[in-house]
Amino acid sequence: MLAFGQHFRRALGALALLGAAALPGQAQAQQAPANTLDAIRARGAVICGVNTGLAGFAQPDSQGVWRGFDIDYCRSIAAAIFGDASKVRYVPTTAQSRFTALQSGEVDVLFRNTTWTLSRDTSLGLDFPAVNFYDGQGFMVKKSAGVTSASQLNGATICVQPGTTTEQNLTDWARANRIQFTPVVIERLEEVVAAYVAGRCDAYTTDASGLAATRSAQPKPDDHVILPEVISKEPLGPAVRQGDARFADIVRWSHYAVLVAEELNITAATADQALASDQRPEALRLLGKTGDLGKMLGLDNAWALHIIKAVGNYGEIFARHLAPIGLQRARSPNAMYTQGGLQYAPPFR
Repeated sequence: MLAFGQHFRRALGALALLGAAALPGQAQAQQAPANTLDAIRARGAVICGVNTGLAGFAQPDSQGVWRGFDIDYCRSIAAAIFGDASKVRYVPTTAQSRFTALQSGEVDVLFRNTTWTLSRDTSLGLDFPAVNFYDGQGFMVKKSAGVTSASQLNGATICVQPGTTTEQNLTDWARANRIQFTPVVIERLEEVVAAYVAGRCDAYTTDASGLAATRSAQPKPDDHVILPEVISKEPLGPAVRQGDARFADIVRWSHYAVLVAEELNITAATADQALASDQRPEALRLLGKTGDLGKMLGLDNAWALHIIKAVGNYGEIFARHLAPIGLQRARSPNAMYTQGGLQYAPPFR
């Protein structure tokens, strides 16, 4: 029998030989580019982690072209960097694989209905530059069930995805309200939705935006009811790797650019006209006619103009992708602050 010291030395030797194979997560994290902007420029495209398919947010159309709210945000980053919104590659990620894909450098940025939480911000090596959609968790049931409130779900089976804030919120809500339930835990979105539609669970829970997207994609949307209760706060937005402040700034201010464009009533169709004739100081700085805001980000001064011409302002993006699935801005946190909402951008100066 080998002495403990011999066992220990052999184990250390084995780890040294295995290297990255022994510690795949750490090895992958070390391979992530330290300067994301330089890596994107050298590659010639932004690599964007997105949902595997969620109506209104990220989904390929019948021609295989990705479209949606999150997709337009991916395109906005390409427009800011290259002046060309088409220079994007999309990597579909599941709820469980999304963070590993970002940590490892497989993707540059995550635009994938992801909630900003303290633990994700501090323990995963990620940063959340902005909130581009304020959401909250809800429940959907079949209309035929006759359920009108989440309080009636005692004893129900509930479909939920693992590795999400949704799973913990469901447990917390049930405990606080003394509701007994049986979880049906399925990783892939299309599979958990199929389980709900097939009747394997009485209710499906996720962010209210996800419920609206799922409902809109059903053959008979009116056969499904989204219950009125919202049981959590879900601030959704892009995620980037920690330690790259320059790229985080680009992602952050690209969001603010579409907000300020809406505030100033500059649209995709009127951006060039505004550049030529608008005399408002903030509009001139936003569009790159005066100042050097782009250079401060390591970009061309027309970076925001490129974004607005490619995807429009925030209201245009929302109306194009989210209004069709039943989401409204009026009297919601996603309205502009001038309309009672929470969407608010710092000054462009």
